[in-house]
Amino acid sequence: MFSTPAVALYALLANGLLATCQFSPAESLAAQFSLTTSTSLPFPTQTLSTNDAQSYLTSNWGLSKGRVQNNPDDLAFIADPFPTKPAPGSTTSSGNGSVLAVTYAADAFASTNSGSQFYSLLNTTDGSKFNSMLLTYEVAFDADFPFVKGGKLPGLRGGPQIDGCSGGDAANGTNCFSTRLMWRKSGQGEVYAYIPSSSSLCKDSNVLCNQDGFGTSIDRGSFSFVPGQWNRVTLLVQLNDASGSANGQVQLYYNNVLALKQQDLVYRTTSDVDIGGLYFSTFFGGDDSSWAPSQTTHSYFRNFQFYGSSASSNLTSTSAATSAISSISMERLFSVFIAVGAVLLAGEFF
Repeated sequence: MFSTPAVALYALLANGLLATCQFSPAESLAAQFSLTTSTSLPFPTQTLSTNDAQSYLTSNWGLSKGRVQNNPDDLAFIADPFPTKPAPGSTTSSGNGSVLAVTYAADAFASTNSGSQFYSLLNTTDGSKFNSMLLTYEVAFDADFPFVKGGKLPGLRGGPQIDGCSGGDAANGTNCFSTRLMWRKSGQGEVYAYIPSSSSLCKDSNVLCNQDGFGTSIDRGSFSFVPGQWNRVTLLVQLNDASGSANGQVQLYYNNVLALKQQDLVYRTTSDVDIGGLYFSTFFGGDDSSWAPSQTTHSYFRNFQFYGSSASSNLTSTSAATSAISSISMERLFSVFIAVGAVLLAGEFF
């Protein structure tokens, strides 16, 4: 028989966990952050082979330079491969339409040889610039998807240098930024950002900074992708003041639950850097063959939606400790919850 204090402790933890894990659909987040401009990317109602898929994307997705940048032959619109396995908590589907399939060739790595990459530009009707944006979409992986060491997934980018902030071309505050997602070993997720680094940012226990011009890993393992079903990701980027104040932020919601939040970020030091649109970038790598899959495999995408505003972040710069506390992942909280429950079931509290 468990003691009253033990049960009370467990109930307190459970209530706190449930409160923390409240679902936050993209529409609610857009309202919360006053992101009043919205749009979505169209998908064809029928499947399209590679050549027709390229034409459709060029005509309907506002591609920078009017083309798919890398590996257009690895794209096609196909029927939903997982029609009975929606993202947990999701009410959306591909309906009678198609999904965008990406092929990753066996033994291939890096954006020039694996997956595909392009930049989809988003514009406002009044000519204003986006300084805050929420991107949400769904991604699925083959049931036997080999995550290997990791790979890139779509995110946001901006700035006058449209080919920078990727592939080791570092962000300096005036050229560009990018915030993509990554999968890592066993499907662990993170935000992978090309942003100016600082000593305070790199000291944060949730952040892994590269010193060779490559991106910064934010809260690796705060969530994990599940193959063989749809996964919803929602990425919020709010740029810092153009003066260079460290008040930018990024948030990532996995299946509508907050997985990570990092504040005190500097994306830019000039107003020339704003949010340009979707950085559709997905490939294995990494820059050597240890990242490559041994088999040809696929990912699938649908339901791209965007919510934006010309307003930048209105946060005041906070301490790294506060930011670290606020970015505790749901998986870690669940682990604590389960561990306490296991202790109670073992009858170790009396």
